[in-house]
Amino acid sequence: MQLIKKIFIFPRSLYFLLPIIIIIGFIFTNLMSNSVEVSSIEFIGEATLPKGLIFQKMEIGGLSGITYNTKSNLYYAISDDRGQKAAARFYTLKIDLSKGVLQKVGITPVSVTTLLNENGQTFRPGETDTEGIALTNKETVFISSEGDVVKLINPFIKEFSLSSGKEIVTLPIPNKFLPDKNGQKGIRNNLAFESLTITPDKKHLFTATENALIQDGVAAKPNIGSPCRILQYNLLNNQPEKEFLYQTEPVAPFLNLIGKFASGLPDLLALDNQGHFLSLERSFTGLGFAISLFKVSLEGADDIHNIDSLLAVDSKNIKPVQKKLLLDLRTIDVLLDNIEGLTLGPKLPDGQQSLILISDNNFNSLQRTQILAFKIKIENPLIRLLRRLFPSLNL
Repeated sequence: MQLIKKIFIFPRSLYFLLPIIIIIGFIFTNLMSNSVEVSSIEFIGEATLPKGLIFQKMEIGGLSGITYNTKSNLYYAISDDRGQKAAARFYTLKIDLSKGVLQKVGITPVSVTTLLNENGQTFRPGETDTEGIALTNKETVFISSEGDVVKLINPFIKEFSLSSGKEIVTLPIPNKFLPDKNGQKGIRNNLAFESLTITPDKKHLFTATENALIQDGVAAKPNIGSPCRILQYNLLNNQPEKEFLYQTEPVAPFLNLIGKFASGLPDLLALDNQGHFLSLERSFTGLGFAISLFKVSLEGADDIHNIDSLLAVDSKNIKPVQKKLLLDLRTIDVLLDNIEGLTLGPKLPDGQQSLILISDNNFNSLQRTQILAFKIKIENPLIRLLRRLFPSLNL
């Protein structure tokens, strides 16, 4: 009996180590959860560019994507002009957030860069529909084009020099995305690669179709969403490697007297290297625009790159990306325009992160080039853990 008692007596040191082991286990479990959280979003201002603004003999407009350079505190905004106003180009802008807010005159054009193809020539009118832009760490930008289904012009994702605008690299596009003359597969016209983002470690690039591929399902309709594809590239070898299903939200038109309706996914923004994004969904409902901001996670989502057609399989068994609504922009006191692009900006004077959204005015006199600024709080797993352990800390 004494032997049995001795066997089941814990050494005294274990009584001290046990709480430490539990705490370490708690910390390890929390840090293994890589999910970042956006805990708050605060609107901090709006600015618009003058209508018909001419800069360096070119009209500024069609700004459908934006990216931020932390080193220079400058922004690059891509125009989706198909060569009707001027050659394909992106603009360099200053956006003044130095006072922690965006004032109505806080936007300054700095320069314009014309895009040149691999032969050093400007792109022909109608050859491009440039929509997305993402900055690398090599003084270059990747730019996406939707192409033109009617003319059988393929979409592209190309890397260009920041200084010269010269094409450097073209990424291969999987065949399932390319249009065909029979209209049986590929992208829908003007509903292709609007979005473009690169992870902070610069190892992966992501784009997405604005609506479903023809062989994947229907385009968005009133009260009906559309199954988009997120396409992931490995920038170490410039090859596509994964695809994911992203389902846009069904949108109910409100007093749609003119009968026009459009809805889709115009942009993505990588928050970290573990597959967490902000996504922008934009709808025209006949009476203004509906803009929603979501947090997106690839965690648990199925890789569908080997599936050429979602209609040919039981798509109910496919796990899409996870989505969480962060903000319906109709709740802020601003008349919304055609918001199509977003990027993280600089840290604000109070240390919080800024977020910039930009609109495509379609070179329409009834629309505006609108820039919206927000203050957002993005928490990584360590900050969330410290906040739980020490609630009194002002983190």
